[in-house]
Order: sequence, then C-alpha cells, then structure tokens
Amino acid sequence: MLGAVYRLVAPRQIEIGFVSNERDDAHVIVRPTHLSICNADQRYYQGKRAPEILEKKLPMALIHEAIGKVVYDPTGTFSVGQRVVMIPNTPTEEDAIIAENYLRSSKFRASGFDGFMQELVSMTPDRLVALPDSVPDAIASFTEIVSVSRHAISRFDRIAHGRREKVGIWGDGNLAFITAVLFHSLFPEVELYIFGIDAQKLSGFTFAAETHHVNHIPADLRIDHAFECVGGNGSPMAIEQIIDHIHPEGTISILGVSENPVPVNTRMILEKGLRMFGSSRSGRADFQNTIDLYDKDPEAVGFMKNLVGEQITVRTIKDMHEAFEADIRKSFGKTIMKWEI
Repeated sequence: MLGAVYRLVAPRQIEIGFVSNERDDAHVIVRPTHLSICNADQRYYQGKRAPEILEKKLPMALIHEAIGKVVYDPTGTFSVGQRVVMIPNTPTEEDAIIAENYLRSSKFRASGFDGFMQELVSMTPDRLVALPDSVPDAIASFTEIVSVSRHAISRFDRIAHGRREKVGIWGDGNLAFITAVLFHSLFPEVELYIFGIDAQKLSGFTFAAETHHVNHIPADLRIDHAFECVGGNGSPMAIEQIIDHIHPEGTISILGVSENPVPVNTRMILEKGLRMFGSSRSGRADFQNTIDLYDKDPEAVGFMKNLVGEQITVRTIKDMHEAFEADIRKSFGKTIMKWEI
C-alpha cells in the first residue's frame, strides 16, 4: 500500500515522497487525522538545531503528537475506523530495569526517523492506544506531551517522600499547565503553587492555591517538592529559585529541555539533602494512564480545552507551512493540523 510522506529536507522546506506500507500479519495501518505541533518540531522546521544534527537527521517527516483512524488491522486488536493515539517511541528491546523511553536503542518518530506527517502509517498494535469517545480529537492529538507529564508524575510518586502539603511548579507554558492539571487530578488534596512570568497565563491556573511572578516570590514561602517546566534560558533561574524555596529532603523533577548546560548550586543540594531527577518522553503505560485519567476525570479534559489553539485544515504543502508559521506566532496552547491529505 503506497502512501505519501511529507519530509522536511531543509529548514522551512518540505517535499513529498512515497513509502510502501506492506500489508502483513503484524502491522496495523493508520490514517493520521489530527497532528499537534511541538516545540521540538519547530526547532527542526526553523533550523534551530545544530547544523551537524540537521545534516544527520534530515530529510525527515516531522510530528510526534498525533491521532488517527485504523484502516487495516490483521491482528484483530482494533476495528476499522477506530480512533487511536499513535505512540512515537519505538523500542527494539526490553529491559527489566530501564523503561522503554530511556533505552538508548529505542527509536523516536520525528527524531531520527519519520514522524506522522504521512498519508498512512504502519505500526505494531502495541504502539497504538484506543481512544474513548469522551476525548475530543483536538485534545487527543497532543496526548504525547500529556503522557510525558504523566510519566514524570508517576516517577515523582515513587521517588518523593510522603510529606506533600505544598508542591511548586515553575513555568506558565503548555508543559507547566499540563503538569499542574494532571497533578491536581491525581493529588487533589495537595496545594499547588505556580511560578511564572506572564500574568495572563498564570490566571489560567484557577485550581492552584497560589500563583506568583518569579520576581515577586515571598521570601518565607516554602514548598515540599517541585517541578521545573521552564527549560531553555530560564532553567538556571528556575532551578536556583526551587533550591532556595524547597524544604530539606525535597524532590525536584526536571522536565524543561535546555540546549546548553545549566549550572546548578550543588552546595545547597548537598546541604538540604535534595533529590533531583529528570524525565523525558514516555512509554505505552504512560499513554494508557493518560487516556484512563481523561476517561475518569472530565474536569481535567475541560482544563485541557484551554490548550487547543488554532486548528488548521491541511491538504497541501502550502497548508503545512501555514500551520507551522501560525504556530510560531502563538503565545500559548497547541496548534492542531486537521490532516486531510
């Protein structure tokens, strides 16, 4: 079964190619319907990765956040026409200790091999999760980034000590909002404190106990644990503030991605006996846990609607460029491509 694939061949240059999706007994063929643009996609699209990385990875189809409908399933796992979330992480081995998203042998779509900007995608059934009717298409399309937060919170729950009266989240963007919504859903009794720089964005955290601009944090405010969801140039200040305001033996979860090394005050980490861990990407269990949470907590789904930004119907390469350029201009939320290729 021949299908079109739309690959980034150079910054802001997309070309069409064709791939053969062979019908066999092990692979499900899915037609993508809704694709969500991520900051990682934008770094490739705008050429903001190092030249040697671009040279190594391009040409490549972008997008790792997507849903679709099943076209063909010889395994009998799904019915034709069923909506599914597509999992970009593709492990090639199993390990009793290391999760699939941390195995160095795992492949990840739109980061080394083709993402979901394709007419048809061939995947094994374990890389797909069925979607309940209760989850709208636009929200379901960015399940991947939500599953990353769900993964980080699961790890936090295993690592952090039991005193969880106050938890801080540094950041006011998409990742911080998602993490806050999930944490509030899973631990509604915990007081959440949000620290950011944009008053309008902070006003959207209506379920939080308090929100603070990072330049006006009360000197005596203390938290038990924290999540860093800033990344980039803001990471150093965010981590420094967390170390200043966290109680001894607290846990710091790092989620923000930074291209450059970030200096950390190890002296105070030692003095306070802090635990710091990083989380990246997610696995099948995290996707399933995310969908289960959506199905059980309509309020969380309602909050996620705030992240649905512009929805652009895509039928041509010109439409793809329009979607990416519109995403660059956004200040908050997710740009969704309604994929009608």
